[in-house]
Amino acid sequence: MAVKFEVNGKAVEIEVEPRLTLADCLRHHLRLTGTHVGCEHGVCGACTVLVNGAAVRSCLMLAVQAEGANVVTVEGLSRDEGLTPLQASFRKHHALQCGFCTPGMITTAHALLSEEPDCDADRVREVLSGNLCRCTGYISIVEAVLDARSAYKRGGTGA
Repeated sequence: MAVKFEVNGKAVEIEVEPRLTLADCLRHHLRLTGTHVGCEHGVCGACTVLVNGAAVRSCLMLAVQAEGANVVTVEGLSRDEGLTPLQASFRKHHALQCGFCTPGMITTAHALLSEEPDCDADRVREVLSGNLCRCTGYISIVEAVLDARSAYKRGGTGA
């Protein structure tokens, strides 16, 4: 099936099998490998991307369901000139180790902070509870997200 959507600000038209997940389309067909695939059941959060501004599990969404959508991957949140405030905060707070969960964590945190730049620690923990980390622990991740709030409060995107 032919599917057209936007990825990280660029129009994409691609022929895919109807059963191909958005995660596999992004990784294998579009070579956007920042979206990681872990559990393939929507539980771990490693495959989180933004679809029309909402954080979604791309392993649970078919590529054909992205027709006409605006998809943003972790690569689309980056800046050419350096780290985003959210990425810098993860670095500052040592909120990553192996890095496998980090793209999903950052994408989920970006969606949260874009909607709720004044969120508190309880809200951050609630939203990130769907993203699993086996290495770092969540204290430094929550601290990193809270520290990045100011970049989103200034009317910026934080990305």
